[in-house]
Amino acid sequence: MIKQHIRTTLVLCASAAALIGCGATDNTVNTAPPAAKQNIPKNIIMVVADGMGPAYTTAYRNYVDDPSTPSIENVVLDDILVGNASTYPAPVSGYVTDSAAAATALATGVKSYNGAIGVDVDKQPLQSVMHFAKSKGMRTGLAVTSQIVHATPASYVAHNESRKNYNAIAEDFFDVRVNGEFVADVMLGGGTSYFKRDDRNILAEFVDAGYQHAETYESLALVPTGSNVLGLFAPVALPWVLDDSRKNRLEYMTKHAIKHLENDNGYFLLVEASQVDWAGHANDIASAMTEMHDLALTMSFLREYVEANPDTLVILTADHSTGGLTIGAHGDYRWSPEFLQNMNASASVIALGMANEDKPGDYVAKQLGFTLTDEELATFDSVAKQDDAIRLSAVKTFLDNKTNTGWTTTGHTGVDVEVFAFGAGQSSFLGQIDNTDIAKKIFSFIDGKAPQRGMASTTGVTIY
Repeated sequence: MIKQHIRTTLVLCASAAALIGCGATDNTVNTAPPAAKQNIPKNIIMVVADGMGPAYTTAYRNYVDDPSTPSIENVVLDDILVGNASTYPAPVSGYVTDSAAAATALATGVKSYNGAIGVDVDKQPLQSVMHFAKSKGMRTGLAVTSQIVHATPASYVAHNESRKNYNAIAEDFFDVRVNGEFVADVMLGGGTSYFKRDDRNILAEFVDAGYQHAETYESLALVPTGSNVLGLFAPVALPWVLDDSRKNRLEYMTKHAIKHLENDNGYFLLVEASQVDWAGHANDIASAMTEMHDLALTMSFLREYVEANPDTLVILTADHSTGGLTIGAHGDYRWSPEFLQNMNASASVIALGMANEDKPGDYVAKQLGFTLTDEELATFDSVAKQDDAIRLSAVKTFLDNKTNTGWTTTGHTGVDVEVFAFGAGQSSFLGQIDNTDIAKKIFSFIDGKAPQRGMASTTGVTIY
């Protein structure tokens, strides 16, 4: 197991060009127009919508469409699309990536094996753009809807041979340092159980080191502006947005993260809509669309933020696509998202709750937000007597049939994903690129340069 301990010194690259010596391949082509070279962002916000393949963005547009108008209106994602990215991992893992290898590529610019957290194929630690930003005096942070030690946020902070080593990854959040400083100044999401343990209370260590601790959304609002913050709002991941007390939770955490990160030297912020992926794995179309809506609210806020702060760059992409979502299925040329638009709880909560109801069918109808036929009511009355897995499958299958949604897998697919960008330097992400190119361009911007080939290496950054 790869583990970075305090006082164990690792010298990593300190410029975008030096990535070549850290395992990256210099195969990028400078496509940025001359004007973009003068357009260097002060602040960089990297947004990852985990699992969001192209079908998700199309489905979301239809999900929020106003049926009273003849056309399907654009959504915030349509206005910021700039290209596509390939997602394949290192050759040892074939053509289909997992979240860890993809996040390592997005964070470090280096392809690695499935399961790798911030390490290369030889399990050697890699420098991430967050490490590099910290070395340049920028403030850094993350806001995610998973546990903060999950694959995507972990790859920007930690080094571990396996994404499954959550406790060791949590220790890296405290133990890995850049020039003696913590990698992240602001950390918002779930994961209390990994930071407050019988064998080590990392939460207490952060508090002793001067971090403010928030354990509810409300307490986060009370933290003084500009603080270092560890906000952990659930033992593991946050609930589905359908079941959460705050329906704009990712937007809310993003706003507060920015409030604490803004400073004269700029900041780097990672934002992840983590549970789009989990909805895909679960083949849960209702959660997929509501998690996408949580993302869209966040992107709308960031559009407004960049209008007021034009020295900020926002990039949005996915690490991969999940579930093989299809809009339409079974040879029927139809998709009916209206059956998803008035839900009061997730499929998971509905499946659990119906077992305790005297009239399960009526309970399901109330939670779904539409009227069921007598036959449908009777079906749920019968299903309520089955075990948890059968009830959950019944609810999800019912919604798939009502909406005519298709799925090809409960895993990932190898399709290219969309890239979105706006703000200072956004034109550097135009066209077809690889996921590693995103990190390489961010390294260049942090280094104060527009992305280009052959930049000279600077001095090393010491990470403890």
